[in-house]
Formats: sequence, structure tokens, C-alpha cells
Amino acid sequence: MDNKERQNKNTVNNIKTLGWVAFFGGLSQDMIQPILPTFYTQILGLSKETVGLIEGSVTTIVSIMRIVSGIISDKLGKRKSIVFIGYLFSAIGRIFLSLTNGAAMTFGLRFTDGIGKGLKDAPRDALVAKSSEMKNMGYSFGFQRMLDTLGSFIGPLITTGLMVLLAKYIDETKYRVIFLVAGLVGFITILLIGLFVVERKGENVSTPFKFDFTIFKGKFLLFFIVMLIFTLGNSSDAFLILRARNVGVSSAMIPIIIAMFNLFYALLSVPSGILSDKIGRVNVIKIGWLIYAVTYIGFALARVPWHIWVLYAIYGIYYSTTEGVAKSLVAHLVDENNRGTAFGLYNASIGILALPASFIAGYLWDKVTPSAPFYFGAVCSILAVIFITIFKIEK
Repeated sequence: MDNKERQNKNTVNNIKTLGWVAFFGGLSQDMIQPILPTFYTQILGLSKETVGLIEGSVTTIVSIMRIVSGIISDKLGKRKSIVFIGYLFSAIGRIFLSLTNGAAMTFGLRFTDGIGKGLKDAPRDALVAKSSEMKNMGYSFGFQRMLDTLGSFIGPLITTGLMVLLAKYIDETKYRVIFLVAGLVGFITILLIGLFVVERKGENVSTPFKFDFTIFKGKFLLFFIVMLIFTLGNSSDAFLILRARNVGVSSAMIPIIIAMFNLFYALLSVPSGILSDKIGRVNVIKIGWLIYAVTYIGFALARVPWHIWVLYAIYGIYYSTTEGVAKSLVAHLVDENNRGTAFGLYNASIGILALPASFIAGYLWDKVTPSAPFYFGAVCSILAVIFITIFKIEK
């Protein structure tokens, strides 16, 4: 096997390995996410204000570290080592939750997890882009999203199974065992990255450590602006759950509906990525945003529980046509040496704008009508489709 063939094999293996890294990372995270609020309040006895401080801090540090890690990975010319450290931090943060006994330690561990989550995102996306041919970029990111979402689908099911298996034990013991198992699952990502992900020497050229403002030029800037318009109407999915409860869906059915949503999202991510490689990334994103508009109008008009089931399935289709495809478009719009920064800015902007978007949604819900946030989201989505068409973003 000559050097070129060996490099091609390594890049293909990188796509597969990073997909499974995303799977086990998502599985680990979503094993603990459903039980964290109850653990905080009922086991540790934390106040709602303290819970808000902890989780709000996690969200903030994730957004900050996404930008920082993207810039660092570009300037140092390293991706794999930063991804490794990021997943290591998250695994440590989760496994030691099994030992936490108060607010301070819990805050420190969740903060550590948040640092890790933010650290790994941008350089991992840049590694995926580097390991993929441009003509197959949509498939590569679709494969990542598929396995990541399958992990998010299976994680809560494992948690439910462990809760049943440990039924004879008190709740505190159940939760701590689940945190321990989730942390151990998180360490699988470390082994996969360390043993199987290959970053060639000289793959990236390190540059002086300063922010490169040239990234805010051309088509990436236009796409970034359009994404901000769309994201302003993309409030927290908690409002979808509230709407489901508002029209009569029982609490017991919510996890099943969300699992169905994740299943649709996972199964359609690769086909959507392949479609974007064939007809263009922007075209598929526009389809996704129009599906989003239809879904949100549906949530605004929903009156009975079965409407929610149908709408969540369609919502999974929206996610499959935008999440991975948008990342493949980012990789398409910027040069290789700036991809870490670009992915960091893209990922962070979505997280940062979630706050004003959710504030607007909450205000509209309380002051106007529970349907109003969904009409607003639909309007923002349609505006984004109009602007991305006018700007002619894709090369």
C-alpha cells in the first residue's frame, strides 16, 4: 500500500471512528441529562436558583470554549489532542458526579464537563471536514449526526433500564450508579480517539496566535448572518414540551415522543447528507427551514395529543436536514486553516442566541398566547429562507 492509499484509508477510518466517538459521547451525556434535575433537587437538596446557576454556567462555558478551542486548534495546527482533552474532561466530570455531595463540588464537576464539551466540538468538526472529500462532506457530517443522535436515543433507554434493574435500592444509589456507568461510557471515547483517530504530521500549519478577522468576509459572513436570523426564532425545545403538555400529552408520554423524534433524526441524517452532496447544501437547508416553519405553525395550531406525535416526527426530519448539512456548508465556505475558528463561532452563536430566543418565546407565551412563540419561529425561518436565497451563499 503506497502513502496515498494509506492516507485515504486513514481518513475513511477517521470518519467512522469519530462517528462512534460521537455515539458514545452522546450516549454518556444523555444517560445523565434526564435525571440531573431530580438529583439536584431531591437528593442534594439544591434550590431552583442554584440549579439555574449551575446549568446556566455550563451553557455559558460551553459556548465560550467552542470559540476558544476553534481558534486554538487553528493556531496550533492541532485537532486530535484538543478533542482528546475535551472528551477526557467530560468523562471525568461525569464519573465523579457519583461522589458529589454538595453544591460546590457539583458546580465544579458540571463546569468541568462543560469545558470538555466546548473544547471538543470545533476541532472535532474540523477533523471530520479534513477527513472527508468535499463532494462527500454532507454524508460525512450526516454520519456523525446519525450516530450522535442514536447515542442520545439509546442513552435515556439505558438509564430507564438501570432504574428498573436497581428498583430495590434507594433513589440516591440509583442515580450515583448511573453517573458512574455514564462516566465509564465516556471513557470509551478517549480510547477510540487515542487508538484510532489519525492526524497526519504537517496536516495543519500553525500560525501566530491572534484572531483572524478575515473569516468575517464573503459567503461565510452572509451565512452567519442568516443563521442568526433563523436562530432568533429557534427557542429552547422546552417550549415544545410545554406545548405538548398544554394540549394534553401526559408526562409519561413525553420521553417516548422525544425518543421517536431522535429516531427520525438519526435515521434520516445520512440520507439528508447524501442529498446535500447531490443537490447542494443550501437547497437542503432551505428544505429543512421550510419544514421547521410548517412544524412550528403546526405546534401553534395543535389542539389534541396526536397532533404532537405527528409534529415531533416531522421535527426530527427538520433536524436531519439542517444540523449536519449546515456544518458541511461551513466547511465548504472557509479554508482549511480557519475551519476550527469557523466551527467554534457557528456552534457558539447557536448556544448564545438560545438565551434571547427563549426569552422572546417566553414573553410571547405569557403576554400574547401560547401559540405566539411558534408563529414567531415560523416567520424567522421563512425570512432566513428568503435571505439565504437572495445571498446565493453556496459556492
